[in-house]
Amino acid sequence: MITVLPRRTASLRPVLLCMIVFSVATATAQDKEDVAPPSAEKLKPILEQRDRLSASLNTLREEQELQTRDGQALLADVAVFEKAASWMLRFEEFPKKDYIDQLHKVVEKGNARAEKLQNGTADWPLQPGITVRGYVSAVDGSVQPYAITLPDGVNPKEARRWPLHVVLHGRADQMNEVNFIHRMDGKPLSRKEDQPQQTWIQLDVYGRGNNAYRWAGETDVFEAMADVKQRFRIDEDRITLHGFSMGGAGAWHLGMHYPSMWSSVGPGAGFVDYYRYQKRDPDKPEQRLPEPQHTTLGIYDSIDYALNAFNVPVCTYGGENDPQLLAGANMTEAAKLLNVPIRLIVGPKMGHAFDPESQKQFMAFHLENSAKGKPRFGERKQIRFTTRSLRYNTCDWVTIEEVETVYAPSVVEAKVNEAGDVEITTTNVRALRLIRDVGTDAIIDGTVLECRAAADGLLPDVDFVKTDTEWQVLGYEDSRGFSSNPEHHKRHGLQGPIDDAFMNSFVCVRGTGKPWNENAQQWAAWTLDRFSREFAQWMRGDIRIVDDSAVDDELLAANHLILFGDPGSNVVLKKIAGDLPLEWTQERIRIGKQEWASADHGLSLIFPNPLNPSKYVVINSGNTFHDKEFRSTNANLFPRLGDIAVQKFATVESGGFDEQTVWADVFDANWQLDATP
Repeated sequence: MITVLPRRTASLRPVLLCMIVFSVATATAQDKEDVAPPSAEKLKPILEQRDRLSASLNTLREEQELQTRDGQALLADVAVFEKAASWMLRFEEFPKKDYIDQLHKVVEKGNARAEKLQNGTADWPLQPGITVRGYVSAVDGSVQPYAITLPDGVNPKEARRWPLHVVLHGRADQMNEVNFIHRMDGKPLSRKEDQPQQTWIQLDVYGRGNNAYRWAGETDVFEAMADVKQRFRIDEDRITLHGFSMGGAGAWHLGMHYPSMWSSVGPGAGFVDYYRYQKRDPDKPEQRLPEPQHTTLGIYDSIDYALNAFNVPVCTYGGENDPQLLAGANMTEAAKLLNVPIRLIVGPKMGHAFDPESQKQFMAFHLENSAKGKPRFGERKQIRFTTRSLRYNTCDWVTIEEVETVYAPSVVEAKVNEAGDVEITTTNVRALRLIRDVGTDAIIDGTVLECRAAADGLLPDVDFVKTDTEWQVLGYEDSRGFSSNPEHHKRHGLQGPIDDAFMNSFVCVRGTGKPWNENAQQWAAWTLDRFSREFAQWMRGDIRIVDDSAVDDELLAANHLILFGDPGSNVVLKKIAGDLPLEWTQERIRIGKQEWASADHGLSLIFPNPLNPSKYVVINSGNTFHDKEFRSTNANLFPRLGDIAVQKFATVESGGFDEQTVWADVFDANWQLDATP
């Protein structure tokens, strides 16, 4: 039986925890101090130390013995201190008087690490307690921090594999890299008698700041995990995810989107539904978001993924007097309607915090499930999985490869029967992949197909596709062809919307030729500049920018391309313009039967890159939410322009442009527009 959680209408018609948790809520005016930026005199010795650290790093990067994987990891552990200081100085992030002291101590620590690395005496890699580490992100090449807590006795050269706790911090508007390092680095192991002895490695994620672990913040979680797994022997079956406040929202999101990854999930007091969290009613036209914004909320609204709690033990917490208790209660109720259990702990008379007894129960739940571990292959006999985006398309031995209708619920109910066959029912799925050895046959929506013996038993996975009349299993050659996506359908990592391109490696390409319209070229340049500034401040990395003449095969193969300009100014855009589902001339932009003047309208879109269809091309857009949204609630970090949009722009006296979205939509499952606009 297919189970679909009722949700808002999904019309696509285009219109105008030791447990360390930063449970810091959004800073109020009372929390902020009226602090003037430090004087040049106070900053001078810190700048000199920072510059000395930068020079040491440049020297270390040339050392031959540090060119190994382990050497590069140690370099990142030093570089993260320099990056933290530079970003704090760059954006003048001194909200409180003691932040300059924090900066001074962080630069001192960075220089001390650099000196130890130069002398071959690095002593932090296996240091018990909390230390801050760094890694280089594939997204933008930036160095990002995380904190690691090591119990006594960790030795990667030994056979023992350690459980991992991934902890997501709450929103802390005044927290930057320097403050994160100050809070975490050098803290000893907790030895309190009322807490269990730590027998796990703990990863406290920075997450690129305050973004509820969305977009590049989501990527940070997995890149940090990958870096930890390179340094230490981690038991993949015993990874626990938990967080509080914004970290609770992140735990709901990552826990429900990747349910088979964790041994248990522990969200505390985190939002799960945009409309309820914002106290808006989508049934009231004046409170409902326009399309495609309304529908693409389904990417991150965790309540739409409550069914996935069937596949992972979940224990959530909320204080009795905390308004955010509603989020956990709503998820628990939504799951109950689907016959899925979620344990809810309520802290008596508590607000937005844990009480000791509830925290004890919460940790006991997760330690028990960590000891048990998630099901190994062959142990999981049933999967109940749903998604609204192919970004999140896998649960253990089931992968949804393609859907029929984008952003509508796709559901797979799969169970291994007593005969050893896999019985599967689907909703809104047109291509499915199973791990071969999960069953003898696959019975999909009543059609019996080979599984274990399919494709001559030569491939580890088996592909099934839905025709107009029934499901079919693909043979060896057809499976090889299908995996290359020759028809360029929406697939995982190639499903949009525009903001999806900034979760993986991307390069911005500015046009250097003569534009068709000077006004439009100025808008495109302003858009690139805004993206560069906002990404640096809010996602804590510098975007990579090259001229159009610098795009070569190597760059094309490894990156999503973000093109700025028009076919006149940008030679790469000129090459691909004829392969885009629109007409673009010096006079007009035409999509279907609608057209707009090119001189005062800008086109933004995401599409499979015609020069490398396994990667995206994006035109004239960075993240589609901006300073205002970053400064407000994290729930506002949802897509604003879908896959394709036209914006009317006009210059403003203060500089820059005013923008109005006049049309926006999402492409269908075939990267086509459903209806002529």
